Amino acid sequence: MGPIYTLADFLDMLRRRAGLILFVFLLGCVASVFFALSQQHVYSSSEVIQVEQPIVKDDLAPSTVDGSSARRLQLIEQQVMARNSLLEVIDKFGLYKNMPGLMQIEKVSRLRGAISITGMAAVREGFADDGAISVITITANMDSPENAQAVAHEIADRTRLLAAEQREESTRETLDFFEQQEDKLIVELAALEAELTAFRKANDLSIEGSLEFRRDEIGNLNASLLELDREIISTQLARTRIDRTARAETVARQEREIEAQLSSLTTQRRLLDQRRTALSKSLETSPEVELELAQYTRRISQIQGQLDVVSTRRSEAEVGFSLEAGARSERMITLEEAQVPEAAITRSRKTLAMVGAVASVMVAVGIAFLLELLNPVVRSARQMERETGLRPVVSIPMVDTDGRGGFKGRWQSRREAGQRGRAARQARKLRQG
Repeated sequence: MGPIYTLADFLDMLRRRAGLILFVFLLGCVASVFFALSQQHVYSSSEVIQVEQPIVKDDLAPSTVDGSSARRLQLIEQQVMARNSLLEVIDKFGLYKNMPGLMQIEKVSRLRGAISITGMAAVREGFADDGAISVITITANMDSPENAQAVAHEIADRTRLLAAEQREESTRETLDFFEQQEDKLIVELAALEAELTAFRKANDLSIEGSLEFRRDEIGNLNASLLELDREIISTQLARTRIDRTARAETVARQEREIEAQLSSLTTQRRLLDQRRTALSKSLETSPEVELELAQYTRRISQIQGQLDVVSTRRSEAEVGFSLEAGARSERMITLEEAQVPEAAITRSRKTLAMVGAVASVMVAVGIAFLLELLNPVVRSARQMERETGLRPVVSIPMVDTDGRGGFKGRWQSRREAGQRGRAARQARKLRQG
C-alpha cells in the first residue's frame, strides 16, 4: 500500500519532508560544485594528411615498395606510439609537468590514450579492396589548447617522416640486394668462363667446334693420303716403263727423278699419316670431353639466365629508388594543419554544476518518497476513505501544544535528550567513584 496517489499527496509529502529535501539538495549542490571544479578541460586538435597517388603510374614504372598503404600505416602507427617516441614528445613539450608524481609508464599511457590515428579508405576500383588509404586524421586531446595543437602537429610530422623513410629505405635495400646479386653472378660467370677456357686449352679445344673440325680434318687427311697413294703407284708404274734400251745416262737420270719423286711422296704420306694418327688418338677421349664441355655450357647458360633476370630487377629497383628520391611516388601531404582549438570539447563547469543540482533535487525527492514507502501512514481523511472505503465523521488535526512540532521542536527535543543522557553518564561516574 503506497501513500502517494495524487498530486495533493505528493505536495503534502514535499511539505512534510522539506527539511530533508533541502538538506540533500544543498549537500548535492556542494558536491556538484566541487566535482565540477575538479574536472579539467580537454582540448582537441586534429591534423589531416592526404595520401597522394604516384605521379608516374605503376604500369609504367612499378614501385618496389610492397604492401598496401593500410598495412604501412599500421606499422607507422606502432612506431609512432612506441614508448621511446612518446617519451621524446613528452620531453620536447614538457607535458605533465604539473603532475610530478606520475611515473614514465603512466605518462606514456596517458599520452597514448590522448592520441588517435585513423585512416579513411580510398574508393575501390572494381570489387577488390586493395587496402589503399586516402586520408589520415591525427587527433590529440590535451589539457591545454597549445599542447593539443603542438602534439597533433608533432605526431603528423613524425608520421610523414617515417612514411618517407620507410619507402626510401625499402627501395634502397631492394636496389642494394639486386646489385649484390648481380655482382655475385658476374663473378661466378667470369670464373666459370675462365675454367672453360682452361679446359679448352688443356684438351686442345681452343677453336669453337674443334671436335667436328678434327673429324673433318681426318677426312681430308684420308683423302690426301689416298691421292698420295695413287701418285706413288703411278710413279712406281712410271719406273717400270723406263726405256732400258736408251743410253745409260738417260736411264740413270730418269730413275733418279722417279726415286726423288717417290721419296717426296713417301715423306708427305708419312707426315699426313702421323697427323691422322694424332687426331685419331685425340678423338678417343671425345665423349668424356664432350660431356664435360656440355656441363660447362649448361652452367654458363643457367648463370647467364639468372644474370639477365637480376639485371632486369636491378633496373626496376633503380627506377623505384629514383621515384622515391624525387618524391614522384606515393607521398603524404598536409591537407589541414592542426590549429589551436578555441573551445574545450568537454562540458563547462557551470553545466556540470547545474546538472548536479538537478540530480540532487531528484535524489532528494527520491529519498523522501522512499521514506514514505517505508512508513505508509494514513495522514488525512481523504486517504482513510481511499484506503478503507469508509468516510470519517470527524477529522481532528494534530496540535503541537508544547511547541515542539516541526523542525525546531524536534531539534529542541533531541537537545534536551542529549543533555539528560550526559547528566546520567556523569551521575554513574560519580557513583562509581
